[in-house]
Amino acid sequence: MIYQASTRDIKVQVETRFEIDASKPSQDKYLHSYFVTIINESSNTVQLLRRKWMIKNTRNQTKVIEGDGVIGEQPILHPGDKHHYKSWSPIATPIGQMYGQYKMLNTSTQEVFWIDIPRFDLIAPFKLN
Repeated sequence: MIYQASTRDIKVQVETRFEIDASKPSQDKYLHSYFVTIINESSNTVQLLRRKWMIKNTRNQTKVIEGDGVIGEQPILHPGDKHHYKSWSPIATPIGQMYGQYKMLNTSTQEVFWIDIPRFDLIAPFKLN
């Protein structure tokens, strides 16, 4: 399933995958990878400056992850450009959710603004039965 959100004509799409070989359910470790595509559908050149993620599990635990860029990059997206990256997140329960925001810069006007990362589910496949 592809989750997506659009803010100010910048679209963020996310696909997830449960990583069974890296997970250890007996130790409450459920690892999910996620693939993000950021599409600049605006007429402005923008740069991704920061990220803020909220990671929740079914024990009502929330982890906040913040930092510069994504996977060590602060990509610049010209109109029509796409940026792809892959990352991962461990959670302590078989079901969880992630969502967040990217802090963006309009490189022409120097305006800083936030765009939404869609809320997406992290579900171990055995919980779907």
